[in-house]
Amino acid sequence: MASSTPVRWGIIGPGSIAKAFWGGVKGGKHGKVVALGTRNAQKPGLSETFPGARIVEGYENLLRDSEVDAVYIATPHPSHAEWAIKAAEYGKHVLVEKPMALSAFEIDAVFHAHKKSGTFAGEAFMYRLHPQAKKLAELIQSGVIGDVRMIQSSFGFQMPRFMPEHRLFANELAGGGILDVGGYPVSMSRFIAGAAAGKPFLDPIKVAGTAHLGAAGTDEWAAAVLTFENGIVAQVSCAVYVGLDNVLRIHGHKGRIEVPDFWFANGNRDQGLGKIDIILSEGTRETVSVNETGHVYSFEADAASLAIQEGRQQFDAPGMSWADSLGNARVLDKWRADAGLEYEIEKPKVRTRTLDNRTLSTTGTKIPKRAIPGVTKPASIVALGFEDFRTFASGAILMDAFFERGGNLFDTAFIYGGGATEKLFGDWHTSRGVREETVLIGKGAHSPLTYPDVIGKQLDQSLNRLQTDYVDVYFMHRDNTDVPVGEFVDAMDAEVRKGRIRGPFGGSNWSRERMQEAIDYAKKNGKHAPGALSNNFALAEMINPIWAGCIACSDDAYKSWLVEHQIPNFSWSSQARGFFTDRAGRDKRDNAELVNTWYSDKNFGRRDRALDLAAKLGKNPIHIALAYVLAQPFPSVPLIGPRTLHELDDSIQAFDIKLTPDQIKWLEQG
Repeated sequence: MASSTPVRWGIIGPGSIAKAFWGGVKGGKHGKVVALGTRNAQKPGLSETFPGARIVEGYENLLRDSEVDAVYIATPHPSHAEWAIKAAEYGKHVLVEKPMALSAFEIDAVFHAHKKSGTFAGEAFMYRLHPQAKKLAELIQSGVIGDVRMIQSSFGFQMPRFMPEHRLFANELAGGGILDVGGYPVSMSRFIAGAAAGKPFLDPIKVAGTAHLGAAGTDEWAAAVLTFENGIVAQVSCAVYVGLDNVLRIHGHKGRIEVPDFWFANGNRDQGLGKIDIILSEGTRETVSVNETGHVYSFEADAASLAIQEGRQQFDAPGMSWADSLGNARVLDKWRADAGLEYEIEKPKVRTRTLDNRTLSTTGTKIPKRAIPGVTKPASIVALGFEDFRTFASGAILMDAFFERGGNLFDTAFIYGGGATEKLFGDWHTSRGVREETVLIGKGAHSPLTYPDVIGKQLDQSLNRLQTDYVDVYFMHRDNTDVPVGEFVDAMDAEVRKGRIRGPFGGSNWSRERMQEAIDYAKKNGKHAPGALSNNFALAEMINPIWAGCIACSDDAYKSWLVEHQIPNFSWSSQARGFFTDRAGRDKRDNAELVNTWYSDKNFGRRDRALDLAAKLGKNPIHIALAYVLAQPFPSVPLIGPRTLHELDDSIQAFDIKLTPDQIKWLEQG
């Protein structure tokens, strides 16, 4: 049941959109604005513009204010994520002016912070809460225009002249149309496509975008095509330097629906009656109106306040839920990527601090460290893989979090993303100044280029991309048994002697026999011997290789060899790539990789026991799987590849589990 006490709102940033929100709260029923946070409390007119609100000097002081329950963030785009995350740390609920942040990765970080703090977080697409949106969904689902086939939606206006310092053009303020107004036609198209499918929203299966980038490097006009799984195609456009028609058109096989200026419900910030035109193919035309006279922003203000009063952390549909906001941002990310639009503030020379604008630190250490034979620095007990990230701004969020939680072991390879992970790590450690505090894994000589002379040549390129003169650990990424093993040992030994490999080297996806042959050769010929391995190792044994040339070391013979030689294994796919997170029965076969690689009676038995043990320990089976890899009687270093902060923090739960030898034997039963 909702509390009868109004939600006490504070506003961060005193701009025009803040004034509109103030009007919405005033016109609503469940909240009141009690404070305004500003960086210039002496600015004339604040008290008159926001009557009844205390003027607070400094945004952080507003977050500290015990008389504020929730904050509306109305600053320019680049600082949305910072203040939304800090608000969570102070236990404040937030409504963030769109876009919630610059990318889906940043928005995910905001939601992660609020999930942990138990607070509400919402993205302020006010039109979604206006009764017009619900009426549109009803009309679509009634079939009045038949099956929806196409959507056309635009939001564009003509600025009077090019002003590089204005937020709508300025690169340092993430200017341009895609982030400022492009989210409206995208979110509406996803909403309508969802309504046609009987869902709150639908994410497109394909996005193709383009834009004109002006002198400031921001998009002045842009367009994109969205394709949905139910056959609907949406054409969306936006602009800050072109006056577009700003009409939503929904085309069905019986006719079309038109709504001018849908984001203001065909009105303005103060009032939108919600008029909807229905034009049928036979020529009839009807105007439907929800005849809403309330303040346009009052609906989102009340919806947010009501959610807070009821203890919910996100909007209910048709408001923007967390999944809805993330889906919308992913479309904008792809649109920007297609247009070649990356802001300077997202690049490593500018983004030298964490997403919440702090200097990188390790005050919240949760990941233990250990000594790895041959590595001179203490290394975290897990290594971070980050192959899925293609921009510095996206990858740095996860890498910062890993480092701040105590992680310092990073996994890269010459082949990953055509060198993208190497460049990302190089940019990251350079911008943060932490190279000597990190342990770096490099890999090269992947098939088909698995030859001795390739090792040094690729290492030249890798070190250049990594912006360092050495790697701490090196692996050949594959083996080539047509080449005598001694030639590979000689090539890697030469790099050790040059100082470009400073720790152990060895093979990734090498057989036990080949590793032993390489060690014997090195000892016989006075070379540095291979001292590390990177094969698959997991509680679930790999039945068939995931990729060609992949080798596991999970069988009893290989494990005994590792124990005897105390060779560290840096295990990839250490959690069996989702096998332990899939709770479906063994008859579920919609994931071909899982079926081909892990499905066996032996592995299902191990998963069942992991489920049982997890239930007893209050954990998940994926935690048991990771704890198993860590609990081996040889140095065992799992490579983990979380894509989100939630996945990273979830993995960390495994470190609380200390499996006994008896538990390990029980889990391993055939």
